[in-house]
Amino acid sequence: MIVLVMGVSGSGKNAIGEPLAARLGWKFIDGDDYHPPENVKKMAAGIALQDEDRWPWLDRLNAMLRREKQAVLACSALKEAYRRRLLAGVEEHAIVHLRGSFDLIRRRVEARRHRYMPASLLQSQFDTLEPPREAIEVDVARDVDTSVETILKALSRS
Repeated sequence: MIVLVMGVSGSGKNAIGEPLAARLGWKFIDGDDYHPPENVKKMAAGIALQDEDRWPWLDRLNAMLRREKQAVLACSALKEAYRRRLLAGVEEHAIVHLRGSFDLIRRRVEARRHRYMPASLLQSQFDTLEPPREAIEVDVARDVDTSVETILKALSRS
């Protein structure tokens, strides 16, 4: 099974995804590690990515996921089209949607140092977000341990 942990920047994809993968004994994949250098340069300059920027990145991640049997992927996957492309050909998967208020997530983004994602792009992420129709919903106002337990319980029911 592949578990996609998705949400806007600062929602806690890595903070929740890594301990989730550890608890499951599965591989953790940080989607940000696979952005092409051109995408990183754009985001570091405060320029929001367009769909045409994302397709090669999503295709690269999809190729990885089709080779994995059990993994947790942290990836923004903000639009339904991105999630379809990312999970195409992945037979068994679950989507975890990390959600929270703009103010809470803005405070988190402003308080951290991300290698290339400036706080100025957060509004564009919220504007782009198409919440998934079927997902394990996690309120990121809760602590990491509670969030991981919520996901594990939901996965065990499916």
